[in-house]
Amino acid sequence: MVVDRKVKRERCVLSELERFCHLEGLGSASSFAGEVIEAFVAHGLDDRSPSTKGTYRSVLRELLGLPRPGRVPGYRGSVAAPPYSLSERTELFSVARAQRKKWRRHSALVLLALGIGAGLRTSEIVAVTGDDVVCSGRVVFIRVGGARAREVPVRGGQAGVLGVLASEVGSAYLFHPEQADRRAGNFVNDFCAGVTADPAAARLSVGRCRSSYICGHLASGGKLSVLLGLTGIAEVESLWRYAAHVEGFPTSKAVLRQMLRAETT
Repeated sequence: MVVDRKVKRERCVLSELERFCHLEGLGSASSFAGEVIEAFVAHGLDDRSPSTKGTYRSVLRELLGLPRPGRVPGYRGSVAAPPYSLSERTELFSVARAQRKKWRRHSALVLLALGIGAGLRTSEIVAVTGDDVVCSGRVVFIRVGGARAREVPVRGGQAGVLGVLASEVGSAYLFHPEQADRRAGNFVNDFCAGVTADPAAARLSVGRCRSSYICGHLASGGKLSVLLGLTGIAEVESLWRYAAHVEGFPTSKAVLRQMLRAETT
């Protein structure tokens, strides 16, 4: 049985806090207030990035049932993976179609269509079946299930590609319809690593595909409220990670909140 990645992360973070407390002679970590967590993040994670420190703080406060901190150092998260350029996208579709094995061609095209065309996350991509692809006239959209259930129209030429791919699998899974452990943490990453391409070509990455979708929406001037609904992103502040790649777009979380409020008032 594959252990949930969130549980594994929580165990790892708590283990590091326990180690820090032991080294400092503080006893058990489970009985500590937020001050100890702040000390751990500030002094026990010297070699970690600001985004990792912020993640550790959030995980620990949630585990220990502590409120959000007040006036404490902020740890800015990491910028999202860069979007693909137009030439890189063209190259990636050529690479996908050039794969020798049919199943690999099919799944590589699925990743590109669902990532660049619909902005889906890795966990959402592996769960999509052919029945989740709905064609209505010239419009193709995806019914995304799970906690972030929504319907997402597929953009551009990826819509036609996805319609054909869905017809090939019927009710089976769209990505890697062959039997596989879809819960494995590196299921998609391992597939991407196995895609044959020239060493100088852009590498297939779900993160960059999703970033291409989100950054394209921001660059086109689309509403933030619409983008949040399409991508399943809960907080507008999370968009700063992508806005950093869009020339001239605000990256201040406060400004992003103001922009969203302006759309809804």
